[in-house]
Amino acid sequence: MAKQRTARKFQHRWSYRTRLLASIPVFLVLIGILTFASSLSAVPWSDQPMNRTIQTMTSNTAVDMVPTASSLQCDQNESPTDQNGLCAVSLSAGVYKVATRMLSFEATESGTHDTQLIHLLLHYPVGDHGSMPGIIFISGAGTGSATGAYQDQADYFASAGFMAATVDKPVWNTTAISRNYPAMAKVYDHAIQLMSEQPGVDANKIGIHIDSESGWIDPYMQDFDHKIAFQILASPMLFEPREAAAFFVAQDFSITGANPGYQAMVRKVFSANFDMFGLTNANINPFNNRTFSIPTFLAYGSRDVLTSQVDGMMKIMEMAQKSGNENFVLRDYPFADHILRLGDAAAGDTILADHYLQEALEWSAGIVKGYKQMAPKVAGHDVYQSIGLPKIHATKAGTLYFVILHCLLLLMILVSLAFSVIVLVKKIVALVKHRDTPVAFASGFGKVMLFMILVTVFAFLLFIAAVAQIIWRVSCLGWGAAPIQPAGMIYWSWYVVQIACAIVVWTWARVLVNLVEAGADRGWFHWFKRLAREPVEPVAKGRQEPFFATTRLGLAYFIVLTATMLLILLFFAFWGLFQY
Repeated sequence: MAKQRTARKFQHRWSYRTRLLASIPVFLVLIGILTFASSLSAVPWSDQPMNRTIQTMTSNTAVDMVPTASSLQCDQNESPTDQNGLCAVSLSAGVYKVATRMLSFEATESGTHDTQLIHLLLHYPVGDHGSMPGIIFISGAGTGSATGAYQDQADYFASAGFMAATVDKPVWNTTAISRNYPAMAKVYDHAIQLMSEQPGVDANKIGIHIDSESGWIDPYMQDFDHKIAFQILASPMLFEPREAAAFFVAQDFSITGANPGYQAMVRKVFSANFDMFGLTNANINPFNNRTFSIPTFLAYGSRDVLTSQVDGMMKIMEMAQKSGNENFVLRDYPFADHILRLGDAAAGDTILADHYLQEALEWSAGIVKGYKQMAPKVAGHDVYQSIGLPKIHATKAGTLYFVILHCLLLLMILVSLAFSVIVLVKKIVALVKHRDTPVAFASGFGKVMLFMILVTVFAFLLFIAAVAQIIWRVSCLGWGAAPIQPAGMIYWSWYVVQIACAIVVWTWARVLVNLVEAGADRGWFHWFKRLAREPVEPVAKGRQEPFFATTRLGLAYFIVLTATMLLILLFFAFWGLFQY
């Protein structure tokens, strides 16, 4: 009869005191390493001063355009329909019936030579009234079309005697983060030239309506075309894209009630060196000597959570005065959102802020007639800004670490899932065949690993869920929705994840101690037994049980899980979860 071979149990189990004595320093060392990694990845930035306000001279947003001796001389006793040329332009809407005509041209993106058919939808007053001014509405974020946004505003201006145009946004094959702003500006400039060639249009009296993202296109347009007569800026992006985006994301995280830990994540995202990936828009300078040298009407909404309004107004006043431009009007409309509308734009059917469209028209018509604006330059709702415009410096080393860490983590999660499926299948097969032999880990070790994995996955999924909820709430704010209260999970989850991280590290410390204990049973760590003042017993001879894995699959599985768990801990450290 063949001799049955059995694996022996540990002959000399450590006492609870020995395990605790070994686990505490290991835990402290691991926590110290991860805390140090968190501090290394921290990104300082300056967002001071905070909670600034510009107090307006009056809450009345009305403009007061009056003729002067140098203005266009028109018969004030006649209605616009009885006059010709620019005198036929009214300061109020509804004077003329409106017709539309579609034009199109092919636009080529410089560099890539990609082409796009651009449509230009002209809205114009019916009847021949001689020379008329023009205005082109330029889309903000998204992929606007000539038949999409601004139809109500274009009709409004056209009914007062303007040639108003809406135009396709030239995007070619770019994305929201890789727009070719100089090439887009050339397309819009071509649209202006096409409008100026239309019968009855005064080429020297064409203005532009800029919205949100197109604030970064405006400076290029003014470089290409020095004949732009005026500009209406509706919640424009006025600063370097990296700083502007970092501002509104950080501010919106705070408004939604997100934990300060989540708010600090914004710093890491926007400190990335985007140039390394060919995304050069992050650092463009949206200012030049002509940016605010022409008549400018700036409009903000008091509920706009995407723009730095105090910094924006101060910058416009500073640059306008430097260029000798006294013809600027700054308005902040109460209850209006980023696109100067009331209510939640995601629900649709929102209306423009009270008086905004009338006042923009009145000001524009007055400008082309040479009238002077007599109302206060800054009016409306008091302008408030919760944080300063952040000053961020891109770091190449931090960006490389970010990319490598997250790519490796994603790869190892996939590998771990594949190994888990294989081990699960083998376990099911073993149960079906009534085998008691472990398929991967030694007796008792698998339970420890399972507990560690479950806690880590719980922390990881809770973290991802909280970030997803914050992004959803920020999106709702951007559409004009009221902040959702209370903060709930997006606040307390940060601390729960921190506690879970500490539990994972403690579990890892116990796993390492278990490995040391298994090695001690083989006589590798007698010195530690002496340090713990426990008797050193002779090492047993003969066949010993496996170190921690019963098979090569178990060994490989342990290595994969160890690497994955380590990367998840480094992931948490990178995002600041170990900064207590």
